[in-house]
Amino acid sequence: MKKLIQLKLKIFAKLILKKYNPKVIGISGSIGKTSTKEAVYTVLSSKYNVRRGVKNYNNEIGLPLTIIGKDSPGKNIFGWIGVGLKAGRLILWRDKNYPQILVLEMGVDKPKDMKYLLKIARPQIAIMTGIDFVHVENFKNKLEDLIAEKERLIAAPDKNGWAILNADNKYVIKMKKSTRGKILTYGFDKKADITISNLNFSFRSNSKDINNLQGLSFKISYQGSTVPILLPDSLGVGQAYAALAAIACGIIYDLNMIDIAKSLRNFNPASGRMRLIKGIKQSRLIDDTYNAAPESTMAALDILNKLPKNSGRCLAVLGDMLELGSETVRSHQRIGAEVAKNKINLLITVGERARDIARAAASQGMSGSHIFSFADSDEAKKFVQDRIQKNDIILIKGSQGTRMEKIAKEIMAEPRRAKELLVRQDKAWTKK
Repeated sequence: MKKLIQLKLKIFAKLILKKYNPKVIGISGSIGKTSTKEAVYTVLSSKYNVRRGVKNYNNEIGLPLTIIGKDSPGKNIFGWIGVGLKAGRLILWRDKNYPQILVLEMGVDKPKDMKYLLKIARPQIAIMTGIDFVHVENFKNKLEDLIAEKERLIAAPDKNGWAILNADNKYVIKMKKSTRGKILTYGFDKKADITISNLNFSFRSNSKDINNLQGLSFKISYQGSTVPILLPDSLGVGQAYAALAAIACGIIYDLNMIDIAKSLRNFNPASGRMRLIKGIKQSRLIDDTYNAAPESTMAALDILNKLPKNSGRCLAVLGDMLELGSETVRSHQRIGAEVAKNKINLLITVGERARDIARAAASQGMSGSHIFSFADSDEAKKFVQDRIQKNDIILIKGSQGTRMEKIAKEIMAEPRRAKELLVRQDKAWTKK
């Protein structure tokens, strides 16, 4: 049944794209795809009719559903009939409100994933956010084969198209050789076309109190012009990178730099991606529970270390990082060493793989009395709740399979807002 649905969705999506001919922006990478998608949507929707994929609609089912404009019905057969009926209406009759631009995530978990998605939708603009050692378990030559599969996206636009590349990622910048179109690069690297500088936390007053934290501020420079950017409620460098990719899209679409900066003030960080949430006992949670990879976890720890502490402690609640293949042990050990280096006050790990984080932190000098390990998030959440003190800052991060959002829900100050603020809060997930 799944294969049949997948085939029909592919046919419907291709027919819809042929009829309406929207511009397609394809986004891939190991990290930052969703934040980039949201930032690109925020910038371009200020002037154009834009649709972006919801949730993690980045595979052979989700991508066609985005093109059709329907949510997944799951196992509801009548829901799938509804999807088919909507696709049929779009194909048989013209919808004058069909989007001018589609912003599509294109995920890769196994060989030929990108090849399949590109047969459905070939982008005019291809964005590569960053490559990390994640999602490699299904590839024979691990990182090398993963990169080659993702690189298909960069080769997809024709000579009139664009490739937007993260200049700070050594794997991504090498993809320049694969593109047939024009190139825009972005990053801290001074050789990039769009550069970022002066990245800092922004506060609502002169007091650098975490309660007055407004978000991230930085400056971007392009062709001699420099513009200040503010990303409200954002904490991570990954969100700054997402904004840079969105700025590149705005430039391609001839948007004014000042207008781009104004539109980014409406950027809303996606749930579970470095969002600051009020916790119990006047604590603050850094909710980064959507997923985890080595580089994004290192970046999150760096943010935790740099935030103003308000006389509180730093707690890191870290779950397994999955799909790392042969790099699993080394990657977790690397995180543990970083925890010890940053002098985190309390480390709580979740999952068997994350025990290597605990062991590495201890070997690097962190006191064993400040390290605790649990098998799963259900077991850990009550312990975390009991250990929190006033003004603590708690980073919560792990791969999707560790369900770290359960811990965030347990210790957030307003659990009634869980559906609004946290990831994986629909019935399909809460039953698991």
